[in-house]
Amino acid sequence: MIPLLDWTRARSDRAGLVADLGAAVRGTGFFLLKNSDIDPDLRTRVLNLSDAVFALPEGEKEAVAISNTPHYRGWARPGVESLDETRGEVDTKQTFNIGYDLAPNDPRVGEPFRGPNQWPPLPGFREKMLAYYDAAQAQGVAILSLLAEDLGLPPDHFAPLFDAPLSALRLLHYPPATGAAGEIGAGAHTDYGAITLLMTDGEPGLQVRPRGGDWTDVPHVPGAYVVNIGDCLMRWSNDIYVSTPHRVLPPARTRRSVAFFVEANPDALVTALPGTGAAKYPPIRAADYLASRLDATYAPKVPT
Repeated sequence: MIPLLDWTRARSDRAGLVADLGAAVRGTGFFLLKNSDIDPDLRTRVLNLSDAVFALPEGEKEAVAISNTPHYRGWARPGVESLDETRGEVDTKQTFNIGYDLAPNDPRVGEPFRGPNQWPPLPGFREKMLAYYDAAQAQGVAILSLLAEDLGLPPDHFAPLFDAPLSALRLLHYPPATGAAGEIGAGAHTDYGAITLLMTDGEPGLQVRPRGGDWTDVPHVPGAYVVNIGDCLMRWSNDIYVSTPHRVLPPARTRRSVAFFVEANPDALVTALPGTGAAKYPPIRAADYLASRLDATYAPKVPT
């Protein structure tokens, strides 16, 4: 149900990979991607640093809490997010968000989602996270180049719209299940952006619900990313591509994952792409669309 695609085919069998990718994103909207361009050693280092940041004393995490900034950067304690807006469940996960990095004196600071990151007191944390951010963004744009071809567009159609992005790197830590009523690791939701690249530690819990189907476990393939379409790209593709609900059940053991949400530039206009038919949605700036989704997610709300 969830296909496994090999990124090396982007060089050896690009047309075949475009066809298989197009089928995946029109079907479940999810696929597994092995042999990505992201350095495995960097991936391991990022996962280890993720463990380290969540192991910090509470006071040190509070010093870089997401509530300290209007830019959605930093640590969020369990219960800050409620991803399932219909059921009102409160997520048990902790998160740490990192965005497009700007110096405090950058003239763009103060624009929506534009500002400096918050960094915990961990050696190498900033360096490795920014290296991973750049590598994951490049991988995401490379995937978008194949999706552009699938839609009959030039391969570089999306590139200038993703060169100063709203993309977010998110570290996630799910505690073991307690058995409490209504407990959920991450409530059922669809992602907000273009595509998501998810690295996991193999602990089960992630499920998807294809249209007309039931909840299905996402298999773990060592070294492979879980990749899915987000709502913004579904809208951009005029609903040709599918953004599928997914959730994380409370795991039996601690579960760790690293998500990279590939987002467009703030001023990129999200409107029906050429050749996709009559537009089903009005045009909207990427930053405005993201703001509309984040406002419903955080409780209490992050200052604006």
